Amino acid sequence: MKTLNVSVVTPDGPALEGSYEMVSVRAESGELGILPGHIPLVAPLTISAVRLKKEGQTDYLAVSGGFVEVRPEQVTILAQAAEQPSEIDVDRAKQAKERAEQRLNQAKNEDIDHKRAELALQRAVNRMNISEIK
Repeated sequence: MKTLNVSVVTPDGPALEGSYEMVSVRAESGELGILPGHIPLVAPLTISAVRLKKEGQTDYLAVSGGFVEVRPEQVTILAQAAEQPSEIDVDRAKQAKERAEQRLNQAKNEDIDHKRAELALQRAVNRMNISEIK
């Protein structure tokens, strides 16, 4: 079966390199399923899971936004952060979720950056969801 070369890069360096039969990402415009031969495109990503399928198995990666660039035989994801399920510190993600929820509750009464707290909550929930997939 044909495959795509997939590269996930963060500011800290490469997070994943490999060949996969299908890549699914959540762009700001909606869910994208990418197969070999896909038309070229560039799209901004949301805080979500990237699903990578190969030989009947699905690998997951938690990404915190960024961009996907698709070419017929290559998918490049430029992410702000990317973690595989085994790399996620679940306790740290739970603490981040609790902090973000507290900030959102305080935002009603204080001068708290609501959008920043909301994004922190989304990142924490995404990391916790991906860590459960192990």
